[in-house]
Amino acid sequence: MTRMLIIGPPGSGKGTQATRISERMDIVAISTGDIFRANVKEGTPLGLEAKKYIDNGDFVPDSVTNNMVRDRLAQPDVENGFLLDGYPRTGAQVDELDRILDENGQKLDAVLQLTADDEELVRRLLHRAELEGRADDNEAVIRHRLDLYHEQTEAVVARYLERGIVAKVDGIGGIDEVTERIMEALKSVTA
Repeated sequence: MTRMLIIGPPGSGKGTQATRISERMDIVAISTGDIFRANVKEGTPLGLEAKKYIDNGDFVPDSVTNNMVRDRLAQPDVENGFLLDGYPRTGAQVDELDRILDENGQKLDAVLQLTADDEELVRRLLHRAELEGRADDNEAVIRHRLDLYHEQTEAVVARYLERGIVAKVDGIGGIDEVTERIMEALKSVTA
């Protein structure tokens, strides 16, 4: 059983790699971004609230995100483990995830950090926006999201580094190549 996070800047390949890792390790991949986008598309109250923040490139408030993750981690399909993508992004969310896991007698096993150059990420995200017609991905919003990542999320990684459960992997390269790097790096923190 493995409980892990995948962390990295927007455009670093987290979603692609999360799917591949979850298949290889037989654990559920949980993307907060996908859940938010589904709620926005369906026009739910959560979606309407989240949309205001997403459209500006801001993080959805901790209270909304924490409740969503708490509910999701209570589902039976996560009993064999999970891979969280997009959470936690702040120190307060780290504390909340610790509480959620502690209440269930669980702990986090590994944190996978994908790294990539900001200019490469801007290029990737602009290309993705063009292909997918994503209004939330223009250059100003992308750069704002990268700034937020550097300001807030890197502090989250520092907390997990103190616990000795972070595996850093270069997210640039072919998809298969990055997946193999990830699987090798995870051995160092899950052994």
